[in-house]
Amino acid sequence: MLTIPFQNSYGQLPPRFFTRQTAVPVRAPRLIRFNTDLGAELGVSAKDEAAVANVFAGNDVPPGADPLAQVYAGHQFGGFSPQLGDGRALLLGEVVDTHGQRRDIQLKGSGPTPYSRMGDGRAWLGPVLREYVVSEAMHALGLPTTRALAAVETGEPVYRETGGMPGAVLTRVAASHLRVGTFQYFAARRDIEGLRALYDYTVTRHYPQIEGPAHLLAEVIRRQARLVAGWLSVGFIHGVMNTDNTAISGETIDYGPCAFMDVYHPQQVFSSIDAHGRYAYDNQAHVIVWNMAQFATALVPLMPDQDAAIEEFTALVHAMPEQIETEWRRVFGRKIGIENASAEDAALVTDLLERMAEGRADFTNTFRGLLDGTARDQFIELDAFDKWAEDWRARIAQERDPEAVMRAANPAVIPRNHRVEQMIDAAVSGDYAPFDRLVSVLARPYEDQPEAADLRRPPEASEIVRATFCGT
Repeated sequence: MLTIPFQNSYGQLPPRFFTRQTAVPVRAPRLIRFNTDLGAELGVSAKDEAAVANVFAGNDVPPGADPLAQVYAGHQFGGFSPQLGDGRALLLGEVVDTHGQRRDIQLKGSGPTPYSRMGDGRAWLGPVLREYVVSEAMHALGLPTTRALAAVETGEPVYRETGGMPGAVLTRVAASHLRVGTFQYFAARRDIEGLRALYDYTVTRHYPQIEGPAHLLAEVIRRQARLVAGWLSVGFIHGVMNTDNTAISGETIDYGPCAFMDVYHPQQVFSSIDAHGRYAYDNQAHVIVWNMAQFATALVPLMPDQDAAIEEFTALVHAMPEQIETEWRRVFGRKIGIENASAEDAALVTDLLERMAEGRADFTNTFRGLLDGTARDQFIELDAFDKWAEDWRARIAQERDPEAVMRAANPAVIPRNHRVEQMIDAAVSGDYAPFDRLVSVLARPYEDQPEAADLRRPPEASEIVRATFCGT
């Protein structure tokens, strides 16, 4: 039996926070990959591959586990759903890692729960591998994120619109699975006792230094502003920025129809369910402010003077766009070699982005190309880059070491959509070599890795991925 040093706390909250249940066993679990480095951080070793597969498929419940499905609500594409919850996931338990941080271990795709809303509670192989690759890439890029501990085949088909697909389970690790939607669930029910218990738990787990709901709101806003600016800096589009996918911890969570841009376009959308571009690349900074307004609304019932609270919380939310702008200026300034960018430097970045959009320049390769002189090659009209580069070179001549700053801010390789899709197609056919290669290369995104030059190439016309999909 696999040993995991569980120290559970969420299950000590009132029963209305969750439903206790075990996973639905699967026919023939087989381990695809175990994240040994992350496992070491968590105190989990994988010496017996069959035992690991059985635990992380949900067939065996390890000692100390407390499997449960969490309940929450959420705004989905602007419409409020008063009850959502873990429809295909189970919190297996919590561990305190080698850094002293408490982290959830969750099975995703482990079968139906009371919150499944007529779904099968399963995941097919493609979304499991996508989340493994992209979440681990996000971690390597230095952005707060959930992690992937394991991926397991189930040996059973999962039926979607395209027919039967191979089933799989992902084991996800998170600072917690507390969401804006968790607060909305109790606020919508006017369950002040439950809301207070959730607030106290959140403070104890994530923000022990804060003093009151207003301080909590301010801290979550700060983390979300930094997170979304980080997404923008690497061309990441989350795809489903619903409030139930907005983590209180400030981590990226729920990699459904996510994608990284190839050609830069500020209104780029990939998600097949985002018909009106609500969660387009450039809209993410606006949406996170809206999400924080919903979080603020959920916190108001905790305040003794609610009119005063509304005024204070509104001021905090209204100040968020400026915080995002500051974070954006910081991260994009570094992308062009400026350690401490000014408002004037931000205009230089904006000018480049406008020229990139007009010239259909590749986002990642343009910024990385500033290091080796190949950025110009990304433009259809070379003069468009040359005119910008003259001002840029004059500006970075004032910096101490712009090359080092750019090298640390601009990845050479990202999980490009066409490579992810090719990896999934290969895995469905039984070939996991492309998956293993992507995981290995993306663990070092800021290194040149000449042997992986093909993974830096933008897609050919026939390879372009125009839409990405949720796994449900």
